[in-house]
Amino acid sequence: MDTANMCTVERRGRVHLITLTGAGEHRLSPALISAIRAAVAACPGAGALVLAAEGKYFSNGFDQAWARTVPPHLHTTMSEGFRGLVADLLALPMPTVAAVTGHAAAAGCALALAHDSVVMRASRGFLYMSEVDAGIKIVDYFGELLRQKVPDAATRRDMLLRGDKM
Repeated sequence: MDTANMCTVERRGRVHLITLTGAGEHRLSPALISAIRAAVAACPGAGALVLAAEGKYFSNGFDQAWARTVPPHLHTTMSEGFRGLVADLLALPMPTVAAVTGHAAAAGCALALAHDSVVMRASRGFLYMSEVDAGIKIVDYFGELLRQKVPDAATRRDMLLRGDKM
């Protein structure tokens, strides 16, 4: 299945692999968020779900270029759509894995952390809450996701207060 050329779903036995396609930054726009949600919904009965991405970036967060071109109320629509995607992933009855093959920044970091497990190579990519460096308020559910998914308090503090990369 090809979801608007933004992601693909592949079955490997009972494991369903969703891949964000292309070499871009996989910026989270309403279209990409909808495509991922549709791909997740297309995986009922899977034994496990893996989300991966092609290229250097797992996801470099919200699509700021898109956000600058639309009325502010659409920012809320994008944010609420992403909150729904996070809720969808957290509620799945099967194990979920984010295979982070590149950078996962801001909402991309939250997307990775919304899975049961995150796997990545230490030599390629990182998890990063870039909102800290940009002076953007971290929304409540991102902070709660970090509290639930990053068990080490010092690492969590450094990500939230100093913008450290993990």
